[in-house]
Amino acid sequence: MSEKHVGIALNMLWQLQKKRPLLLRTSDYVRSHSQFLTLCILAENKVEHMENEAIVDTLYSLLRLSVEDHDSLTEALVTEAWKRLERLSLPALSKFALCLYKQHRHFSPITGEVAHIVDVKLDSIQDIRILSVLMISISDVISQSFRDRLLQKAGQLLEEKNEVHFNYAKRTLQFLQNVKLRYHPLLEKCNKIFLKSASHLDIHSINFILGLYEQLGFDNAEFRLVAKQLLSETIDDYDDPETFTKLFYNLGPMAGSKVRVRLLTTAEYMAEKFSSHQVLLILKAMQKMKCGNSHLLKKIASVLHKHLDSYHVLHLVKLTQYLVALRCQNPELMAKLKKLLFGCLKSSVIPADIAAIIRVLAMLPSFQVEEVTINKVAAVLPQFSLPHLNCIATALVKWNHYDQLPWQNSSKLCVKLLQKLNDCGLQRLQKANNLNLLLEELTHVNGEWLEEVISEETMATCQRLIDQITWANVLPLSCFLLKTNYRCPLLLDRIASVTAENIDKIHPSEIYFILFLFSALNYDPPANEEFFGSCIQHLTSNLSSFETHHLVLLGHVLAVAGYFPPVLITKIFNVSFLSQLDAQLKVLPTSLKKRVHMHLMKLNRVVCLECPEFHIPWFHERYCQHVYHSRSSRINPLRQHVHRMLAEILGGSHYARISVLTPYYYEIDFECVLDENKKPLSYMAHTMSLDDMGGMHLRHDSKDEGRKALPPGAQRIALDFLDSKAFSKDSHHLKGEPAVKKRHLEMLGYRVVQIPHFEWNSMGLSTKDEQVEYLRKHLYGTQ
Repeated sequence: MSEKHVGIALNMLWQLQKKRPLLLRTSDYVRSHSQFLTLCILAENKVEHMENEAIVDTLYSLLRLSVEDHDSLTEALVTEAWKRLERLSLPALSKFALCLYKQHRHFSPITGEVAHIVDVKLDSIQDIRILSVLMISISDVISQSFRDRLLQKAGQLLEEKNEVHFNYAKRTLQFLQNVKLRYHPLLEKCNKIFLKSASHLDIHSINFILGLYEQLGFDNAEFRLVAKQLLSETIDDYDDPETFTKLFYNLGPMAGSKVRVRLLTTAEYMAEKFSSHQVLLILKAMQKMKCGNSHLLKKIASVLHKHLDSYHVLHLVKLTQYLVALRCQNPELMAKLKKLLFGCLKSSVIPADIAAIIRVLAMLPSFQVEEVTINKVAAVLPQFSLPHLNCIATALVKWNHYDQLPWQNSSKLCVKLLQKLNDCGLQRLQKANNLNLLLEELTHVNGEWLEEVISEETMATCQRLIDQITWANVLPLSCFLLKTNYRCPLLLDRIASVTAENIDKIHPSEIYFILFLFSALNYDPPANEEFFGSCIQHLTSNLSSFETHHLVLLGHVLAVAGYFPPVLITKIFNVSFLSQLDAQLKVLPTSLKKRVHMHLMKLNRVVCLECPEFHIPWFHERYCQHVYHSRSSRINPLRQHVHRMLAEILGGSHYARISVLTPYYYEIDFECVLDENKKPLSYMAHTMSLDDMGGMHLRHDSKDEGRKALPPGAQRIALDFLDSKAFSKDSHHLKGEPAVKKRHLEMLGYRVVQIPHFEWNSMGLSTKDEQVEYLRKHLYGTQ
C-alpha cells in the first residue's frame, strides 16, 4: 500500500463512523482491530512521503477515532506537519490548528507559530469557515491588538456572505468566550444568523448557544422565544438523561406552569439515571425557576449520595449553593457536604478555591467554624484578590455575629483577622496601578465590605488612575460607580468627556449604562447638553440594536434626566411595539420582567405629565392598583410618630392623611391641606379608609375622580421623608428619581416638603419639641 492508500483508508474509517449516530459508533472496536494497527504502522513508516493535506487529514481522522494524543503515529504526524507549517494551505492549516486544539495544545509553541502565520496572512483569508476554526484554535496565544483584528475580520466575513452556516457563527461565539469578551457587534451578527437558521437548530445547538450567551452575559429575547417554541414542540422526544437535562435546563426557566409541571414530573421519574454533572444542571435550573419542588429535591438528594465523592471542589461549592437556595431539607446530605467541603478547605492551596469554600460554608445554617479555618485564611491572606477578601470578610462577620466560633478567644482572633483582611484590601488598592485590572476585580465586589471598608480608598484609587480611563473601560467604571452610589465629579466629568470624544466607538447598549449613571445620580457634567445630545443622537441612530425591553429601560433613563427623543417615545408607545414587548417578557427572568413593567409605567407617567404634546394616554391604572394593593402596607412606627406630631401641630389627626397615593400613583408619606390663611382643612368629609390596607388612607384616583376641589387659595402639601437611598453616598445631593417625584408632585398642585434623613436624625432634632418645631416651620413655609 502506498502512503496515499493508507491515508485514504484511515479517512474512510472515520467517514463510516461519522455517518452513524453518536451512540452507535464503534470507534473502540475499530481501534482494537488488528488491521487498524497494521494500517497505523504502515502510515507511521510513510509519514515523510505523505502530501501536506494527507498528513493533516490522517491526523484529523485519528483524533476523531479517539486515538490517544501520545500514540506514536499521532506524534509523528504532528511533528511532520510542524516541519511543513509554512507550506500548508489555509484549509490545511485550519484543520491542523483544530487538531492541536483538540489535543489541548493551547499554549504549545506550535500553536504560537500557527498564530504568527494567521497574523501574516489574515488579509488573504476570505472564508469564515477557515477563519472561525483558526480563531478558536489560537485564542490562548494572541495579543489584544491581534484579537481586535480577528474580530474585525470575522465581522466583515459574516456580513459579506448572504448565507452563513450557523456552525461558523457558533465557532465565532466560542472564540468570544475563549477570550472572555462580550463584543456586541459580533454577538448581534451571530444572533441574526441563529434566528435565520432557526429551522436547523436542534436541542444540542440551542443548549450550546444559550450556554455561551449566559457565560458572555449576553441575552436576546427574540432568540429565547424561538428556542422556547422549538423546545416546546419537541418536549416528548427526549427520553434519555443527557438530552432531557438540556431540555430541562433551557426550557424550564422560561416555560409556562403546565410545561413546568411536565418537566418536573419527568425529572423526578428520571432522577436515578442522572449523572453527577446532570444533577448539577437540574439543580441550577431549579434555582433559576425558583422551584423548590420537594418530591424532586428528595429524589435528587438520594441520587447525590452516590455522586458526592466524584465532585471536584468547585462542583461541591456550586452544589451547596443550589441546595441552600432551594432550601433542601436533608440533614444527612448537608452534613456530608459540610464534611467534604471542610476536607477540601484543609487540603486546598488555591486562593480562589479557599474563598469559594468559605463563601458557601457561611451559607450553611449552624455551621460551627473550627480554628483551622481561621488559620487557613490567615496563611493565604496576602494572595487573595479583592473579591476573595470580600467573600471572606462577609463570612467572618456572619460567624462572629451568630456565635459560630465556639473555641476559646475565637471572637478576638476573628476581629484581629478581619482587621488584617481589611488592611490587605486597602494595601491592594493603594498598590494598584492598572485601572483595567482593578475594574475586573471590583466587578465582583459588593455588599457591606465595599460600602463600609474600602469604598473611600477605591474612589481615591480610581481618581489616581483617572488618566487610564478610555472608551474601552468607561462601561465597567460607570457600572461600578452606579453600584457604589458615589457622586464623584472628577470621575463623572472624565467619563462624560471620554464618551463624547469616542461616541462612535462605544456600542449603543454601553451608552445606555453610561447615561444611567448620570441620570440616576442626577449629575450634569460640563457641557451637559452637548454630552446628552451626542449620546442621544448615537442611540436614536441605532435603535434597531436594542431589544424591546431595553428600549423601555432606555426611555425611562432618558426621561429621568429630562430628555424625550420623539423617535424613541413614539416607537415605545405604539400598539405593535407593546404587543411585541408582551410576547418577549414571557421568556425573561422574573426580576427583569418586573423591572421592565415598572419602568414602562414610570415612563408612561412622566410622558403624560411632562409631554402632553405626544398625546400618550395613561394606561397603567389597573397595573398600579394591582402593585400597590398586593404589597405589604403596614404603617411603620416612624410614620405613626410623625402623624401624632402633625396632629398636634394642625389640631387633630383628621387634618393629615398618612400614606397617600396621588394621581398617577406616587406615594407620599403625609398629605395635608392649608387654606389661604394657612389654616388646616379637615379630611373627615372625604377620607377613604381601607380596612384591608391596615388603616392606611389611600387615594388612587389618577384622573382626579373623588378628589375634593380645594377652596380658592388653598394648597395641598406633600410631606415626604427621604432616607439615605434618596441621596448619593456621602452627599446631600438628591438622586434622579426623588428629584423627578418632587417635580411631578409640584405639577400635580402640591407644595412639596422633603425631609432628609440627615436633618431629621441630626443632634439638632434630638427631642420631640425640636422635631415638632421643625415640622411646623416646614409646613407653614417659615423655615
